Amino acid sequence: MLGLNFQNIFFYNEPVDMRKSFNSLSNLVFHKFTDKLLSGDPFVFINKRKNIIKILYWHGDGFVIWNKRLEQGTFLVSWNGKTLLTRREFMMLLEGITATKINHRFSLKKE
Repeated sequence: MLGLNFQNIFFYNEPVDMRKSFNSLSNLVFHKFTDKLLSGDPFVFINKRKNIIKILYWHGDGFVIWNKRLEQGTFLVSWNGKTLLTRREFMMLLEGITATKINHRFSLKKE
C-alpha cells in the first residue's frame, strides 16, 4: 500500500504517455531528478488529458507503480513548472480538491 510518510513528493510537470511503465518512467526520473531515483520518494506523473495519474517509487528491492484512472472529471493540476509537492498538495491532488488559499496555523520550520 502507498504510505504517506514521504519526505519529498516529486511532480513530473509535463504530460506523460501512460503506456510507459517501470523502465520508461524511471528513465524520465533519472534525467529530470538527478540522484533521486532510488531515494524512496514518490514521483508523480499525469497524462495530457489529466485523467490518469501514476506514482513511481523505489521500495527497498524494486520499483512500485501506483495507478489511478478517473472515470469522470480530471485531476486539478497546472503545468506551472513546480516539481516538488507538499503532502497536503499531493493529497488534495488525489482527492480532487481545489484550494484557492491555504492558511497555515503555524510552522515549525525556521525561516
